[in-house]
Amino acid sequence: MIEIKDLSVKYQGKNALTLALDKINIKINSGEIYTFIGPSGCGKSTFLYVLAGILKHYKGTVTIDGQPIDPKEQRIGLILQNYGLLPWKTVCQNSMLGTKIKDNQQKPDEYSQYILTQLGIDKLLDRYPKELSGGQQQRVAIARAFILKPDLLLMDEPFSALDAITREEIQELFLQIWKQHTVTTIFITHSVDEALYLGSKIAVFTPSPGRILQVLDNPCFQMENLRTRDEYHDMSVRLRNILHKG
Repeated sequence: MIEIKDLSVKYQGKNALTLALDKINIKINSGEIYTFIGPSGCGKSTFLYVLAGILKHYKGTVTIDGQPIDPKEQRIGLILQNYGLLPWKTVCQNSMLGTKIKDNQQKPDEYSQYILTQLGIDKLLDRYPKELSGGQQQRVAIARAFILKPDLLLMDEPFSALDAITREEIQELFLQIWKQHTVTTIFITHSVDEALYLGSKIAVFTPSPGRILQVLDNPCFQMENLRTRDEYHDMSVRLRNILHKG
């Protein structure tokens, strides 16, 4: 479980400190996907960087299973909008980067090969990022995260740069892999559609400074033919109303 108590973050603006997050309190259950949605500038990415251990200066406490966030001790996967691939490394090297750092494992084992095959990039292992499409690069980023076998998976609007067809394809691939491994996942998005499609729970941020306005159970999660269901339409309207009033 991830437990966040009174998390507040300030950063230095031009003339003064600016409050980015204000007393965030939330418990995130193990093995679920929480999508976080809110207006631009509300601190969603700041929130993610705290959980990743990148941003260390904050007030409050953030723990994973009772332990403070420490990327050296915990296995934390991070998937960014720009994929975060190293251009001088091959698909294989990028995919195995997390396990190389954590376990000194550089070559795919049976599990790694399974993930690479599931994502359809097992025949691209000798290529470099510049030789891949955006969708292929995103698959490499997902592979790297799952091969790490993370305790926590963090995703910062990772599909927003993809075209609509590729985005839906990668979303579905991601869910297929997640269902088999149920990694605790925090997914940042500005899309109502994506929040409903990917989140077992949906947390709504207020405008800056970011606070948790509401956490919703998502009855649409893992429904068949979701986008044609009445429940999807009803939740979409409800979520948009909350965001509008927030």
